[in-house]
Amino acid sequence: MRQHYFMNMHKDGFHRLAYTEWGDPANREIVVCAHGLTLNSRYFDWFAKACEDHYRVICPDVVGRGKSDWVEFQHYWYDQYIPDAAALLARVAGTDKVNWVGTSMGGLIGIEIASKKDHPIKRLVLNDVGPFVPKEGLQGIANYIGKDERFKNHDEVEAHLRKLYPKFGDLTDVQWRHLARVGSLLTEDGDLRLAYDPDIRLNFAKVTGDFEVWDLWEKIDIPVLILRGSESGILTQETLDEMLRRNPNASCHVFEGIGHAPPLMAGDQIDIVLDFLAQG
Repeated sequence: MRQHYFMNMHKDGFHRLAYTEWGDPANREIVVCAHGLTLNSRYFDWFAKACEDHYRVICPDVVGRGKSDWVEFQHYWYDQYIPDAAALLARVAGTDKVNWVGTSMGGLIGIEIASKKDHPIKRLVLNDVGPFVPKEGLQGIANYIGKDERFKNHDEVEAHLRKLYPKFGDLTDVQWRHLARVGSLLTEDGDLRLAYDPDIRLNFAKVTGDFEVWDLWEKIDIPVLILRGSESGILTQETLDEMLRRNPNASCHVFEGIGHAPPLMAGDQIDIVLDFLAQG
């Protein structure tokens, strides 16, 4: 794994963006892994390790998360995430096509990009997200993000994550400990906090109704694999069925007994994605 940084611009100035890179840097078969709302690039470590013999894997930290800069809260939305993603793609891929694996928010970024003319995505994986998210699901997220809890050690962080994501799947103790370490950062006071700017809640809280971008979904003309946790409140079975009806390029797989979102750390989850990517 290699850590990289680059600069991009927002309305009020510049910010630094971080990403991790796995695999041969000369490999032109690229997979970009985009994380969810409060996560970061390192949540894809297990997946990236499984991919790096065959792909160059790029895992960005969206602005305000992980090792990327924190900025003013008004920039924590898709009108900034999309230009940042485009700058990343220009840097790591040039004119080459890429595969995009997006969990939740990262999937919505992928939908936005793949709906644009002459976009660089050749295959798209949407991990437990779609073009419609019910307000109840959004409210469930709004209830826990941005509280800026502090923790004495990684044991406390791990306990918090296990409580926060009770339906994350059957992770091992080693995997939970890994998520606690990469999902937290040391504060100036010597304690730990979750590795994202709590101000991301401010724009998110403004979404009081359903979120939908069906018009973008219907423009996507590349192969799409939709993953769903059977107990997810973000991607419902009804929405999944409608996605398949509205876009014939899409296929799906449902993981039983998992909520939002499948962490792509178990072998069966990883294999489903790799089998899909190998088709193109």
